[in-house]
Amino acid sequence: MQQYTIVSREAHMAREPDVHICEVAPRDGLQNLDIFVPSEAKCALIDMIAAAGIREIDAGSFVPPKVVPQFADVDAVMAHALMHKSTLIGALVPNPKGAERAIGAGVDAVYFVISASETHNRANVRRSVDEQVEGFRAVRAAIDARPLGQRPRLMGAISTSFGCSLEGEVSEAAVCRVARAFAEARADEIGLADTVGYATPKSIRQIVGAVQRELGSQMTLRLHLHDTLGAGLANAVAGLEAGIRRFDAAVSGLGGCPFAPGARGNIVTEDLVFMLERMGLSTGIDLDRLMQTREILARHIPADHLTGHLHEAGIPKLLRSAA
Repeated sequence: MQQYTIVSREAHMAREPDVHICEVAPRDGLQNLDIFVPSEAKCALIDMIAAAGIREIDAGSFVPPKVVPQFADVDAVMAHALMHKSTLIGALVPNPKGAERAIGAGVDAVYFVISASETHNRANVRRSVDEQVEGFRAVRAAIDARPLGQRPRLMGAISTSFGCSLEGEVSEAAVCRVARAFAEARADEIGLADTVGYATPKSIRQIVGAVQRELGSQMTLRLHLHDTLGAGLANAVAGLEAGIRRFDAAVSGLGGCPFAPGARGNIVTEDLVFMLERMGLSTGIDLDRLMQTREILARHIPADHLTGHLHEAGIPKLLRSAA
């Protein structure tokens, strides 16, 4: 079979990449589906993602199965994912109870979510923003109580940072308020999420800049972008221009939020990797292996859920090389 390799995985892994990509398909990518993806398929997907050189995987969410049935098997899937010792394995949690389960499972990273939109926060986690901030502080305390070598990384994710399908416009002040709360509670990193895909390059620069001014350069930021209105990759470039070097993405553009009407897929990891590499920025990711994740997904997920320009057009000949 002919291979289409931009830069070999071995060459990439020899050094730290210019851009860090967290693969979120096993969690964000599956949570909005109305079909249950078998545990074996989830594990195979995670295996292929790790084999492609992805250094961080959002592998699931510790939520009650009655709320998000897709993660009824999260304990088994997470145990499998954590076998990949060279990959940081994380889980999204909505509250301290979920965090307790994630920490007990031995995850490498906990992603705790608070919405900048009060309306979305109540729909998503059934709490006010202030109540959710208190929950984050409790998670921080629980992690700090553990031995040094057993403390997962704690990221504060700010949903609806660039607009909300329930509330409309979300102000810079609302985003900065949550960012400041995360920073004061000692988050290790803060993610700005375009939950419903309303962002534009202009708003990316505005919100990222506002948070940077609020927190200073010491806080690591990442972007979680959706492609609802087709601006996802343009927004990623705007993020790069604003100094962001950490992004979330999903293979085949899977994704959506069950509690945000109109939310659609994440930016496509394959397309993002291709764009970044063509811009001269290393990702440490083997694009050939990443493209093979489509085969796993296609066995269980209807084709209309799977997107990606690279899958449709093929990798240009100028980048092809024999295996």
